[in-house]
Amino acid sequence: MIATTSSPAETAEPADHRLLRALLQRPCPAVMGVLNITPDSFSDGGQFLAPESAIEQARRMIAEGADIIDIGAESTRPYGDARAVSAAEELRRLQPILAEVAALGTPVSIDSMKAEVVAWALDAGAAIANDVWGLQRDPDMAAVVASCGAPVIVMHNRNDVDPALDIIDDIRAFFTRSLGIAAQAGIPRGNIVLDPGIGFGKTPEQSMIALARLDELHDFGLPLLVGASRKRFIAAVSPSEPRQRLGGSIAAHLIAAQHGARIIRTHDVAQTVQALRVAQAIEDSQ
Repeated sequence: MIATTSSPAETAEPADHRLLRALLQRPCPAVMGVLNITPDSFSDGGQFLAPESAIEQARRMIAEGADIIDIGAESTRPYGDARAVSAAEELRRLQPILAEVAALGTPVSIDSMKAEVVAWALDAGAAIANDVWGLQRDPDMAAVVASCGAPVIVMHNRNDVDPALDIIDDIRAFFTRSLGIAAQAGIPRGNIVLDPGIGFGKTPEQSMIALARLDELHDFGLPLLVGASRKRFIAAVSPSEPRQRLGGSIAAHLIAAQHGARIIRTHDVAQTVQALRVAQAIEDSQ
């Protein structure tokens, strides 16, 4: 897929989990649609808090071409002002929604940093765990994922932004720790997807460096997910509010695809699917 470095087949081992194999064998990256059922997410907080609105949005994104629906019930907004909620509150928000969305037939990922929530969601129909702290925040997370046999997205994160860091070195060290935790818990390596965490614990410049140097993460031999959708680094280049960042989001995601990202996480499914397909068609016409 529009690769300027090496092909996905050369940069990642075949996924062991059948769901990941199905998602990653396509020419274009899989598209993950964001469904935030929160009052305070940075871009769409409150928009899909009502169950009927959330389920309708899931249907819309599936019709637009989403390959995965990523449901989150706690804002993990990456700018240090997210309001923590209890596991009980996350579950209260998820209970009227998750099973109905899973019943639509498109794989659901559960975006939570709490093992209790992930365990419930995987039992209720979610197929993938998406941990924004890469198995390093909740000590029970790796065991839950291992026991369920589910694929897991391991995202890089930091408590504090440090502009002096070589961010790629930091991401690599973080992933090495996460993969050690996963191995100790018994999570098969082929069930793991790595996410460099664009916007999380990073300056805008570091987010752009992570995208520009994404190919340096291929030697882990694992598929990469990138979620640059509407992130603040875009406004550092072109001043804008979150919902005005479609162009920047697509630019970042096309760059990520060029550097081998196999899953793209986005709020804007239809436009992202179109951009990826057109880029692929242009590449195929050479």
